[in-house]
Amino acid sequence: MDLKELINNQEQVDVELSSEEEGALLAEGAVIQLVSFVLDDVEYGIDILAVHEILRFPEIARLPNAPSFIKGVINLRGNIIPVVDVRKRFGFPKADITLLTRVIVIETNDKLVGLMVDNVHQVVRISQNSIEPPSELIEGVSEVYIWGIGRFRERLIVILNLANILFLEED
Repeated sequence: MDLKELINNQEQVDVELSSEEEGALLAEGAVIQLVSFVLDDVEYGIDILAVHEILRFPEIARLPNAPSFIKGVINLRGNIIPVVDVRKRFGFPKADITLLTRVIVIETNDKLVGLMVDNVHQVVRISQNSIEPPSELIEGVSEVYIWGIGRFRERLIVILNLANILFLEED
């Protein structure tokens, strides 16, 4: 599935805003778009500007002696891209690979990296004024990986700091 298909597919993307909601977002300040995905019933978001494309679960070549959160590498049109198992990186229990499992190919630090996630949920447009920095009450792993917490309608979306997810040493 490519990014345009995700954005245009109304069955998977429920982001139609009324003109009142759109006006309210614009009045509140800058609007950012996030690609959201779900892990263990928590919704996470990645800035859409970092997303290169979204793939159905591809064949992944394992790498010897790689950190445990590196699932392996894929060949994407001649580019060899490492794939990070986001569940493993966050310390979540292993889940089965399903028809909904996706690899979100992102660009960070001028490199392409794949993020293996349970399910790509939707594209969300959210005002920057609706995003809170991670609380000082959150300690440990969370503060390293979280850029902010966004409020979208009645939901909370954990917005990720991509550089830290991918390149900090494994604990």
